[in-house]
Amino acid sequence: MNHVEKVRFFYESITSEHLMDEVLHYVSDQCVIRTGDKIIPVGIEGMKQHMIEVRQTYPDLKMLITAQYCDGDYVISEFIMEGTHQGEWLGMKPSGKKLCITGVNIDKVLNGKIVEHGGAANTFEALFAAKIICPAP
Repeated sequence: MNHVEKVRFFYESITSEHLMDEVLHYVSDQCVIRTGDKIIPVGIEGMKQHMIEVRQTYPDLKMLITAQYCDGDYVISEFIMEGTHQGEWLGMKPSGKKLCITGVNIDKVLNGKIVEHGGAANTFEALFAAKIICPAP
């Protein structure tokens, strides 16, 4: 698999089907999360923990990659993530509503594994659309 195929498979299959035992084949133990200029070491176990926490909020989570771009070791993936809000998140009680969240992931792949992950999800737009949160008066 090339970098693009590997990243697509990781999100659409490993993440969507919650195949935790397979994460080590796609994520490096030296994996970091990049948030702006901050770098947070997470490794395989940190990535698994993140996936578990997201799954607690959206137990039926599915991801679909709609477009991908590759430049060297970096793969940029546009995605649609769907799931039913059934777990508390950031103090918001479960709404039972199906949410559709769009976003972009930026992953760096070396030696066939994700070594760096970052990106952004349009979570607030989905929460507004579902009337889970509303504008301040």
